[in-house]
Amino acid sequence: MTSPTLDTLLARSDQGDGPQSLRNHLEGVARRAEAFAGVFGSAPFARWLGYWHDAGKVAPDVQAYLRGETGAQRGPDHSSAGMLEAWDAAPLLRHLAVIIGGHHSGLDDWVQVKQRVVNKKKIGRVTEAHLLAARLFASEVEVPSIDDAPAFLQRGTINERYRRLSFWQRMLHSALVDADRLDSEAHGSPDKAALREKASPTLASLRAALEADQQRLIEGAADTLLNHIRAEIYQACLDAASLPPGFFSLTVPTGGGKTRSVMAFALHHALLHKQQRVIVALPYTSIIEQNADEYRKVLGPNAVLEHHSAVQSRKARQKEDADELDRKITLAAENWDAPVIVTTTVQFFESLFARNNSRLRKLHRMARSVIVLDEAQTLPPNLLLPTLEALRFLVEDYGCTVVFCTATQPAFRQSYGPQFAGFDIEEIAPDPASIYDALRRVRYEVKTDVPWTWANVATEMQQAPQALTIVNTIADAQALFETLNHPAAFYLSTRQCPTHRRRVLAEVKRRLGNGEPVYLVSTQVVEAGVDISFPLVLRALGPLDSIIQAAGRCNREGENPDGGRVVIFNPEEGKLPPGAYRAGTQQTIKLMERARLRDEDFAAQLHSPDLPPEYFQHLYPTQQLDKYDILGLEQKQSFSKTAEHYRFIENTVSVVVPYQPDDPDNTIHRREAILRKLDSAESATRSDWRALQPFTISLRHDLHEEAVDEGLCLEVVPGLWVWHGGYDSQLQGVGLQFKADVEGLIHG
Repeated sequence: MTSPTLDTLLARSDQGDGPQSLRNHLEGVARRAEAFAGVFGSAPFARWLGYWHDAGKVAPDVQAYLRGETGAQRGPDHSSAGMLEAWDAAPLLRHLAVIIGGHHSGLDDWVQVKQRVVNKKKIGRVTEAHLLAARLFASEVEVPSIDDAPAFLQRGTINERYRRLSFWQRMLHSALVDADRLDSEAHGSPDKAALREKASPTLASLRAALEADQQRLIEGAADTLLNHIRAEIYQACLDAASLPPGFFSLTVPTGGGKTRSVMAFALHHALLHKQQRVIVALPYTSIIEQNADEYRKVLGPNAVLEHHSAVQSRKARQKEDADELDRKITLAAENWDAPVIVTTTVQFFESLFARNNSRLRKLHRMARSVIVLDEAQTLPPNLLLPTLEALRFLVEDYGCTVVFCTATQPAFRQSYGPQFAGFDIEEIAPDPASIYDALRRVRYEVKTDVPWTWANVATEMQQAPQALTIVNTIADAQALFETLNHPAAFYLSTRQCPTHRRRVLAEVKRRLGNGEPVYLVSTQVVEAGVDISFPLVLRALGPLDSIIQAAGRCNREGENPDGGRVVIFNPEEGKLPPGAYRAGTQQTIKLMERARLRDEDFAAQLHSPDLPPEYFQHLYPTQQLDKYDILGLEQKQSFSKTAEHYRFIENTVSVVVPYQPDDPDNTIHRREAILRKLDSAESATRSDWRALQPFTISLRHDLHEEAVDEGLCLEVVPGLWVWHGGYDSQLQGVGLQFKADVEGLIHG
């Protein structure tokens, strides 16, 4: 009988271009993984993984399955043979066992991998496959040594080294998973592979497009102070681009043109320092769409990958049959193979601590990137230490540059632990204090001595023809909206689905533009980055950064030369959510009290860029900055537990709601079609979830359980819930009177 060889053994059965030999697949995966990991100095390890990940396919029963001789729906285990080789080969390679063992299912905790190794060594077919693969690979695969390991694995304390090791394991896992899927796609779906390989714009061409558009803008701009300041900020970004990679901040108030200027920095910096892409992470899908559209207008439609949960459905609204560009962008979203990516902070950071392959697949693309964190103050305090350490690893070990971009800079320069150490942050903006003073477009009025009833707030709003009030909880927003009781009143909160909120904002903007009466009551969902401008904004007493961000919705473009009014009031009937939000409000009150004792004008201090860092400097020591001991879990390589606890949005359930506007569009008909299909289905597909996302709200688990108990929320298929209670499609959305509930600060 002829001995099997890598050329005669199968990697996959007849599909696409026919059967694929094991040699062809292993070499293809090894080659791709090696290139991906070479970016962070780990090519030998990725190449080794590329060969050993499917070593178990040499087993006779796997080959029989691939030849179609067994009739089984699922093939035998083929990942354990390579896992055993990693475990026994060398101390450092042992840490790659978790990668091979999870290249289909995701990263398991180290203790689970150890137990799996013990169990698999007792199974004859697995150990025999391991020995056969070792013979076949003996002359094919070079075993990396400790000398091949990247130097950064030896940096820091012993505990920090373990955490760097966990980060490295995820990066290698990402390189392997992406390489494996790309090789499989090249063989099984060559049309997809060919489309994916079509050239994207280069960073150099994008820089040229931005420079040309900037020149056009300058030539057509009026000779105003605002335009001079914007040009000064843009030039400062160009000047800073030549500085070495590291941490930067761009502290610019609303209207300073930071969206365009920070992209200029990112493109020039990436080209100068041979970095690969620009990643912009923002907290809300509404401002992601806004910023991505702005970048596309300047850089071109195929330059920007907009990656978040609502983007697929938006494309479906625009065109039922996706064209080639849309299909290419959809493919690029799987592994972030694009020059410019605009995504959510949830997607970005949770990927850094993920265990499942769909999220981890893109991780290696973050290496050697310029990462812009817009609205950086929204990073949750209870995850701050592991978050900042991950950013430090990206900068120190993976060639990244990070830009903290916001009008309210956090106090990351302060040292509250080792994860803050090394945050030598270079400010890009020239003299932020003078810029803030020059761009002052509002007058703050602090009226917190006497609590206001909702009737007081409603009366104050109606002193102007157009006004916005932002409150602290959904219950407060509902109470004020009902008190206002005005035909030109509108309401926004996350009790409305994203499609509903977008339509409300569109109508509010139309009224603002036409000078019609409009009174908007909102939670914090409208606070950061949303492009609306009212002459009067009222803000319930809350965290300092929220107050300053709210002011960015007032006289946004300086349309009122006398300045807009921002009134800070203390709601008599309002409630403060627990946790960091309440602590932030208390710190704001303390800042106000300190100003009063010093006989200082707190309203004037709100115009200073120095006040937010002072606020955060006092806030952070009061918080649990690693509430779930993510750092401890990372030291133990507890990947599943880390992923479970590192969540920007905690304990929520997505629920599809029956939003029905007066003019339903194709996406609403598609929602109904999907729900009808799911009535007789066993599960929802990923495309089903994406299509339904614009019609979902997120409920805390306790509120969800309450709704289920009352028969208001029913499960259609496992994990997919549909709202059967009241939904006000014209105004407030979900009709159930929920408990006081803070607006989620991050929407993914």
